[in-house]
Amino acid sequence: MSSAAEQEAVTEEARAAAVVNGAQRRAPGAPVWPGAPMPLGARFRVGPDGVAGTNFALWAGGAEAVELCLFDEQGRETRARLTELTHEIWHGFVPGVMPGQRYGYRVHGRWDPWTGARWNPAKLLLDPYARAVDGDFGLPPEVYGHVRDWPQQQVADTVRDDRDSAPYVPKGVVVHDDDDWADDRRPKTPWADSVIYEVHVRGFTKLHPGIPEKLRGTYAGLAHPAAIEHLVKLGVTAVELLPVHQFAHEDHLLRRGLRNYWGYNSIGYFAPHAAYAASGTTGRQVGEFKRMVRALHAAGIEVILDVVYNHTAEAGELGPMLSLKGIDNRGYYRLQSDARRYADYTGCGNTLHVVQPHVLRLITDSLRYWVTEMGVDGFRFDLAAALARSMHDVDMLSPFLAVIAQDPVLRRVKLIAEPWDVGSGGYQVGAFPPLWTEWNDRYRNAVRDFWRGALPDVRDLGYRLSGSSDLYAWGGRRPYASVNFVTAHDGFTLRDLVSYERKHNEANGENNRDGSNDNRSWNCGAEGETDDERVRALRRRQLRNLLTTLLLSTGVPMLVAGDEMGRTQRGNNNAYCQDNEIGWLDWSLLQDPGWRALFDLTARLIELRHRHPVLRRRAFFSGRAHSADGLRDLAWFTARGAEMTERDWYAPAATLGMYLSGRDIPGRDSRGAPVVDDSFLAVLHAGDRPVSFVLPGPPWAERYEVVVDTSREEQTAAPDVVHRAGTAITVPARSVLLLRVKE
Repeated sequence: MSSAAEQEAVTEEARAAAVVNGAQRRAPGAPVWPGAPMPLGARFRVGPDGVAGTNFALWAGGAEAVELCLFDEQGRETRARLTELTHEIWHGFVPGVMPGQRYGYRVHGRWDPWTGARWNPAKLLLDPYARAVDGDFGLPPEVYGHVRDWPQQQVADTVRDDRDSAPYVPKGVVVHDDDDWADDRRPKTPWADSVIYEVHVRGFTKLHPGIPEKLRGTYAGLAHPAAIEHLVKLGVTAVELLPVHQFAHEDHLLRRGLRNYWGYNSIGYFAPHAAYAASGTTGRQVGEFKRMVRALHAAGIEVILDVVYNHTAEAGELGPMLSLKGIDNRGYYRLQSDARRYADYTGCGNTLHVVQPHVLRLITDSLRYWVTEMGVDGFRFDLAAALARSMHDVDMLSPFLAVIAQDPVLRRVKLIAEPWDVGSGGYQVGAFPPLWTEWNDRYRNAVRDFWRGALPDVRDLGYRLSGSSDLYAWGGRRPYASVNFVTAHDGFTLRDLVSYERKHNEANGENNRDGSNDNRSWNCGAEGETDDERVRALRRRQLRNLLTTLLLSTGVPMLVAGDEMGRTQRGNNNAYCQDNEIGWLDWSLLQDPGWRALFDLTARLIELRHRHPVLRRRAFFSGRAHSADGLRDLAWFTARGAEMTERDWYAPAATLGMYLSGRDIPGRDSRGAPVVDDSFLAVLHAGDRPVSFVLPGPPWAERYEVVVDTSREEQTAAPDVVHRAGTAITVPARSVLLLRVKE
């Protein structure tokens, strides 16, 4: 055990001892006392007569009986019936059960798959409210509620499997927690000032040379000063962590010798994924996660979790029985009219029935737990449209959205929707209500298409650069409702986007059938890695163009970890199962001068964004003149130096000038003073030849100073070039010029 782990063990024992100081201890196995139905889960406390123990409470609506199963260090099982039933919650207090105790449930009821009833007490079930999980999920036949290998597969799910699953499944762990977060200071970064960095805990730290080897791939690794130093130098304000809820690996991956790397296969909504803990899996992962959050907060960085409440790892009728399926299948999952089958709006085999009050409670209890007790600052909801469905259709007045809107804890944190699912009517970009921001894939598509020369005109690009008012200027929403991104975990990395036109997912073992075929990518003249220096230089320029466009756009920019230093997945656009060098960050890239220059440019652009409020507006542009000289807050120009007309917007074009006025920024600063900033002209040119661009004259400007020129490899400082307004300058092929107005 490492010294850090030893210290954590001592701390946990000290906390437990403080709670039971003066309380009577009894060995587990004493009779189960009635206990309380609230809160759900396993809660260690001092019970009646000052006796220390744990209260267990499980919602199991249609069950006939519930057995609590306790496991010792050798895996021996002790069972105890929970005889108390209050409002469909089975509960009991067990004296002597201390933190670190492993446990699970066996739930009794009818086996009648034709009506959706799938109770099977032979299967040990994970507590949905377990705060820590010990062990990993393999998927041998014993963990299925039905006979997985039944000869007639079309009816296999109807044949009950009576083999005991306990030896093959992880157990919940009783956790003691009295942390009040008094020493923590949340950054509380306003939405408009946010720059999000999508991070995989394991992949970001696994190969980092500055992190001790024993901490790589863990929460402690992400909390290490070497990891945080990179985030601070880059200037991001929040990390968005790919799923850290306890998840399981799919059977088809295990059969191919692969594992679920991304983690979009949740099974424990309260437990930090145990495999990411350096300190052990018997409850200490909870404290390790909290220390990671504290370390990031101390550096001014918020923590946003990518959460998967739309489905679970139990899949469809042929999937394993791990938790909810065996507790109350009909109560937790959406079923079809043929109740043997699951409604699948997620593409993963099942969909949680969020309309049910106890399911909604499970989700909101989990969210509040991660905010109040684990310290996180917000959530990105995977396939959020599935959560917004009422009975069938997506409904923006659905119970889930209504509960979030009125919750005093959740309405104050950052809420990001992936605004689609795979069901009918599931594409809902621009439709989520105020409080919510959204991943804006229309931004992604427009920017990719512009820089690969595939946009028929620049109308859509204009909307995306200026905050997507066509999507979000309603109901009091603001430009920061749009989370702008060019890449995400799902798809090509930024480097691969300019290096591959076809996906190369052979390593996934699905004959390259998986992953999207619609990549909107351009390989710059050669597929994959090449020694042609002209192609390599063009690719680096395209990366500078894409990053500059993203960080100059109105809205909230989101970067993917490693894009700022040329990370590649070798053309794999669906690396969900690549827990190896394909999925991990290669930190040696920063030793390459070309990729280090890309990092420096990205950091400089983020710093420029932080320094200039005109680049992170809190209100949409009006496009109208606010002063007598006719200067508007936003203006668009052709290469001729003339303002865009309606006809120009519909004409084919590879060049667009965007003027941002710093004079008329809505709102005031914290002291009530008007917000005034520099004005800028951004010229985006996607053509393959240089273009002459006439700089707009008065009232727009007298002179312009070049701040960024993406045609240059080195961008550590401004080029120190000043142009007089009204003159024609040469904009290099495929480049962005950012010019500051000089008085």
